Amino acid sequence: MSAEIPSEIHIPVMLQEIIDAFAPLKERGEPLRYFDGTLGRGGHLRAILENMPQVRAVGLDQDPSAIKFVENALAPEIAQGRLTLVRGTFHEFDPATLGEFDMMLLDLGVSSPQLDQPQRGFSFYYDGPLDMRMNPDAGPTAADFVNTWSDAELYKVFKEYGEIFKPSRVVNEIVRARKEKPFTSTFDLSKLIERVEGWRRKGFHPATPYFMALRILVNNELQGLEDNLPRLLTGLRPGGRLAVLTFHSLEDRIVKNILRGATEIGRPVNKKVIVPTREEELRNPRSRSAKLRVFERQMAESHLLERQDGVTDAADLAMDRKGPTRVE
Repeated sequence: MSAEIPSEIHIPVMLQEIIDAFAPLKERGEPLRYFDGTLGRGGHLRAILENMPQVRAVGLDQDPSAIKFVENALAPEIAQGRLTLVRGTFHEFDPATLGEFDMMLLDLGVSSPQLDQPQRGFSFYYDGPLDMRMNPDAGPTAADFVNTWSDAELYKVFKEYGEIFKPSRVVNEIVRARKEKPFTSTFDLSKLIERVEGWRRKGFHPATPYFMALRILVNNELQGLEDNLPRLLTGLRPGGRLAVLTFHSLEDRIVKNILRGATEIGRPVNKKVIVPTREEELRNPRSRSAKLRVFERQMAESHLLERQDGVTDAADLAMDRKGPTRVE
């Protein structure tokens, strides 16, 4: 039994909703700074630059192929000084280095191009190395964990990150199989899971939660989000907004709790989470699990007076400061 293989076409998720979330800032008619902490193929970034001529942007991604793609695709904006690209992860964000921003976006999880490139090892639809690193130059691969972690450690990862009720049968088979031959490819693992779990839901590959759990582990996604999202909030200028796109319940729970708990500096813009329209779900199936939350930092009277007087604040100068692995 097979499921539909994903398309290689990259479609930015909930693009109009994100533009709408930042629209009140556009109406100010003043220069704005935008931070894209998960650049990917730059779909959201491009739309923001086109929709808001007054924006200067910083785009961040730990994947060198993403940086290279956007460097070519948005070369005019880079030449005009409207866009600076930085190789790194939002886990490393430091307002003291990059300054403060009026708009910030996190589009969490794996990108479509990463899923659709077999050599990256994210997808069970293609045979490739069991890698799953968003930064291909750093850290252990998924194969390293699968081949070396104890059965108890693998059980915990699959149960907590994959939200799998009883992963013990798959874990036991992994431990048995790796004694004969280490896991090296995505098909090594996905075929084992298919054999053990079987196809219980039409169109839902049984390896889906296992691969998601390993990807989260390899890239430190949940702990990195929980540890660093509060610091991102401090990088918002007064009146600025942060938009976060999540794609599974564990991410969304962390984001929801942090944004709701940051009452000393701001508030969530929407009482209820924003989800894709039915039309978008049909047009882009990968959007189906997406959830959007928007946070606004409260205005400060002294900041308003300063901006009205035309005084340049430190954040306007931060584009020229030394930052992590800047790409000119």
